[in-house]
Amino acid sequence: MLLERIVSAGLAHYSYLVGDKNQALVIDPRRDVDDYIKMASGAGMKIAHVLETHRNEDYFVGSMELASRTGAQVWHADGQWEYQYGQPVTAGQRWKVGRLEVEAIATPGHTPGSMSYLLRDPSGIPWMLFCGDTLFAGEVGRIDLMGKDLAAKNAGLLYESLFKRLLPLGDEVILCPAHGSGSVCGELIAERLWTTIGLEKKHNARLQESQEQFVASILKSQPDRPPYFRRMEKVNLEGRPILGALPSPQPLDARSFFALSEKQNAQILDTRSELAFGAAHVPGSQSIWLEGLASFAGWFLSYDRPILIVGEGNFVENIAVILLRLGFDDIAGFLAGGMLNWHMSGLESAAIRTLTVQELCRLLDEGEPSWILDVRFESELERDGKIDKAQHIPITAIAKSLDEVPKDREVYIFCGSGMRSMVAASFLKARGWKRLAVILGGMAGWRSRTCPIKK
Repeated sequence: MLLERIVSAGLAHYSYLVGDKNQALVIDPRRDVDDYIKMASGAGMKIAHVLETHRNEDYFVGSMELASRTGAQVWHADGQWEYQYGQPVTAGQRWKVGRLEVEAIATPGHTPGSMSYLLRDPSGIPWMLFCGDTLFAGEVGRIDLMGKDLAAKNAGLLYESLFKRLLPLGDEVILCPAHGSGSVCGELIAERLWTTIGLEKKHNARLQESQEQFVASILKSQPDRPPYFRRMEKVNLEGRPILGALPSPQPLDARSFFALSEKQNAQILDTRSELAFGAAHVPGSQSIWLEGLASFAGWFLSYDRPILIVGEGNFVENIAVILLRLGFDDIAGFLAGGMLNWHMSGLESAAIRTLTVQELCRLLDEGEPSWILDVRFESELERDGKIDKAQHIPITAIAKSLDEVPKDREVYIFCGSGMRSMVAASFLKARGWKRLAVILGGMAGWRSRTCPIKK
């Protein structure tokens, strides 16, 4: 028997490989599919089926890729839409995998045709539930992706799916959602790597509410929708040309890198730390630190322009995989030798001023004129407190709030650490802002008398 959860770091996406005897199936595969094939082959199993729980919004689904390389049959949920590949799942449909059996359960709400898949062990006992984006550890699925006019209806459908179809399956059933903590698909996903229906019934706050309370609270909690979701929804209905082997970005010396960026109007992505980027970077670069790339690439990168990469260490393959999972296929190359090569080629670099949080507090208390931009999320303000006199624009709203940020004075950018602040600062700098300073540190070091923290 084979049971594997495959984690896509950064995206906090979970896919699953289930097998017994000589057969296997995969649930919600990512675009780079080598791991599924190697694991199944290593266990002497052939992947016969690929099951999707819903039309995915946050990553490029790998069903077509896996089918082309294994001959598996693809079964997609949300049969009301015009998929250009695979076959629609019907509620109650079953698949045999060796001695195991998987049954489709209709769980509309996150999307109109979401499906969950119940796995029964060899004796027929309900054992695991692959619930997609319907239920997470500590959270439930988003209901805003079909538009605000349908959100209330979807919230009601989600409640019915949870309380009438999933929770009655039994407290002992192991839950296998499509995402873990850190995903954009749920604000409050808990850091329980494994959970059960019983644990969620007891500890998931959403499941303690009446239907009226549930609908009201989930309507109130609607995080910003990343702009790249629309593209992922489209390609995950169409299917796309087969990827095959992962492409390897081309190494470029500094002069070639510069020439290509000019010729192709490329966007330059710098994945180094905020300290390294602040000290020196290629002019016009967008800073997104490596661990934050999956979360923020869709907010700050464009699908319409090729990408050139600046990084450090053995970074290229990791960055390419993350970008490809998000559908960014046009990776034109990377700066071989990094910023050292750039400097030794005599090319101009740019910098962004950095200050420690203690230095900013001292400047404020000495009467330094300032404009503080706080890019933390609303949930962080509620938890950790607000800085008095700071202007709050969440990092994901910067692009649509440029007219709110002044150019005629120093702008001090603050977050929980400095990493998101540098993302925002690089975005602003590339668009003409010159008087910027990124604050290193976080709330722990804030000691300003004139701009205190308000809980």
